[in-house]
Order: sequence, then structure tokens, then C-alpha cells
Amino acid sequence: MNAMRALIGRDLRLALRSPQESLTVLAFFVMAAVLFPFGIGPEPQLLARVASGVLWVMALLAALLSFERLFQLDHEDGTLDLIVLAPAPLELLVLSKCLAHWLTTGLPLIVIAPVAAMMLNLPPEGLPVLMLSLLLGTPTLSLLGAIGAALVLGARRGGVLLPLLVMPLYIPILIFGVSAVEASIADLSARPHLLLLAAFLAGAVPLSAVAAAAGLRQAVE
Repeated sequence: MNAMRALIGRDLRLALRSPQESLTVLAFFVMAAVLFPFGIGPEPQLLARVASGVLWVMALLAALLSFERLFQLDHEDGTLDLIVLAPAPLELLVLSKCLAHWLTTGLPLIVIAPVAAMMLNLPPEGLPVLMLSLLLGTPTLSLLGAIGAALVLGARRGGVLLPLLVMPLYIPILIFGVSAVEASIADLSARPHLLLLAAFLAGAVPLSAVAAAAGLRQAVE
């Protein structure tokens, strides 16, 4: 636990010293929300109908911007070798990296989501479920993204390969995240969709820890 806390604290301090990556993710999310009405038209009813899907797709694409560097900097400066050789289980250290990544990218997206929702005229009854679905879904995005980041570590044009690897894994999260918001807007129960998002999160924790740790071991050998 001490190793996990130390690694999380280190990544958070690095993110605060160089906040460009987190700001880039937030800027992409907000700019997409600003530009989208120019593309399809400013009609309030049309925007309200597509708002939930647009917000989730933007969150997914914004998260993809930051995965390539999840382990890359540690690999370049030799820190990754120390992490792999640390006495703490590598799987737990991978989860620590994922948590730090979510705190610096996923959590800010959730905080700024109401602003983007207002720009896209999302009905007010859908906003609480949108926030809850993002709270359950964005950690899963970070966990699954860690698998892809570990697999492409050291590869040429890894930034091109990474979306191709993780995008198919994101489709169920996107479907049930949008369905939860749409159900709440239609005055239906969003609970089944939220439970499925929670189940995906519970399954992604051990899956990402084992798969990403195996990829990191392969990268440093």
C-alpha cells in the first residue's frame, strides 16, 4: 500500500507540474461541445436528441488522447524498470497508475461535463445520470486504455495502434453509458444500464491489472 500511495502521489505531482496533458484533454472535450452545434445546426430539439451520445463519444475520444504517454515517459527515463523490479506486485502498481491517470483526466472530464451538457441542450433530468454514468464508465476507460498503452510500449507508431486496440473494448461502455442517459430522459429506469457499467468496471480491474502488467514485463525485457 505504501508503494501504491507513493506512485499515485508521484504521478499526481508530475501532472501538476506539467498540466498540459490534462488541459489538452479538457480543451478537446469543451471545443468539441462548442463546435458540434455548428455542424448539425442549433435547433434545440435536435441537439437534445443527440446530446448524450455526443457527450459520451467526446469523453471517449478525449480519454484516448492521453493513453500513449501513460507508461511512455517512465519507459524513456528508466523509471519503468524500477517499477517492474519493485517488491510490490506489479499488478497493484499498474492499478495505481490507472487511478492517477483517472484523477488527472477522467475526473476533470466529469467535473466539466455539465458545461458541455448545457452547450448541447441536454435535458436537465438526464444530467445526474450522465454524471453517474461517467463516474462509472471513465475509470473503465482508463483501465482498458492501460492495456493498450502497455502493449504498444516501445512500438513504432504506437499512437496509431493504440486506438485500434482499445476502441473495440470501449463499445459496450459507450452503448450502456448513452442508454442510461436516454432512459432517464425518457422517464425510464437507468438502473440496469448503470449496473452493467459497474459490472464492466469490476471486471476491468483484475483484467487490466494482469494484462497491462504482462505487457510491461514484456516491454522491459
